[in-house]
Amino acid sequence: MGTEGKAGSVVKRFTCGELVEVVTAYLDDALDEPDRAAVESHLARCADCGLYLDQFRATVRAVADQPGEQLSQPVRDRLMAAFKARHPSS
Repeated sequence: MGTEGKAGSVVKRFTCGELVEVVTAYLDDALDEPDRAAVESHLARCADCGLYLDQFRATVRAVADQPGEQLSQPVRDRLMAAFKARHPSS
């Protein structure tokens, strides 16, 4: 994920797949500066990922505009159990 830059410094580079993995953190401003710079560099040269980011933002806005619903406790319990089964360290 890195290439040699000026004066031997390592400059991060993201692939399209890696960008997809960090897009939420990017939008939440939760990336460190090297990762943020790598995402922005990738977006500057990859039209497909720029389109993906635009679509992701539009989806977030559309979902945010929907009225919230409360899940029943049994449904919440099943969802949490399924999540914990897929992500045991969470």
